[in-house]
Amino acid sequence: MADTSGGEPRLKVRGIYKSFGAVQALTDVDLDVPAGAVTALCGDNGAGKSVLTKCIAGTHEPDRGHIYFEGRPVRIRNAHEAAALGIETVYQDLALADNLDIVQNMFLGRERLRHRLLDENDMERAAAETLAGLRVTTVRSIRQPVGSLSGGQRQSVAVAKAVMWNSKVVIMDEPTAALGVTQTAQVLDLIRRLRDRGLAVMVISHNLIDVFAVADRIAVLYLGRMVVQAPASELDRQRVVEYMTSGGLGVSAAAMVAGGTGVQDGQD
Repeated sequence: MADTSGGEPRLKVRGIYKSFGAVQALTDVDLDVPAGAVTALCGDNGAGKSVLTKCIAGTHEPDRGHIYFEGRPVRIRNAHEAAALGIETVYQDLALADNLDIVQNMFLGRERLRHRLLDENDMERAAAETLAGLRVTTVRSIRQPVGSLSGGQRQSVAVAKAVMWNSKVVIMDEPTAALGVTQTAQVLDLIRRLRDRGLAVMVISHNLIDVFAVADRIAVLYLGRMVVQAPASELDRQRVVEYMTSGGLGVSAAAMVAGGTGVQDGQD
């Protein structure tokens, strides 16, 4: 079910199908990811969140359906093609090298050269400007090894690495998983800053407290089908859990949201 309010979404998928052998992972999925907004993608284990994300990121090719970027149809066959469009994905493992410093991680695989040598000064300057622009101020030094950073700092570096390449869509997979209260607040503030810079942000999360703290829109997958897309203001945690656990068929989820914990479990 597509949310047709507002203008043309920066990213949209229409009628996406994806199967793996006899397993139908996605069935006729529509999704809108508008610019200047945070879209939360929710769903229980096996709902298809990871598969849909990987179709957008170029890891999987859909069997059927279309992906549109800034209003035009695109085919995304790998991560390089996604990045060329301006789509960057920050996975839960962050893909950071602990033995390298912040600058080296941010430019890993995209190093800048001058006279065939690494242009360390230019990379340091660009890394510092990106971190400052995102108001990431908790790191001691941009030459600090990533292995010495806290979970929240690591997440901030991974996001900065994603947005410094003129990205237009940033997808974040469980960005607050395993973080403490203070670090979670820092990451949620960072997500809001991405939105305020006009990026289209998609957050995949089981933590409905965090979802409602930051999301402008919420989309819910259930058994490979999109069962709802709506402004966050039109939903509450209990209703979202009902969509996640029953496809919105009215199964009570009051016990599951008792205590305000929402749904938090493993990856699908």
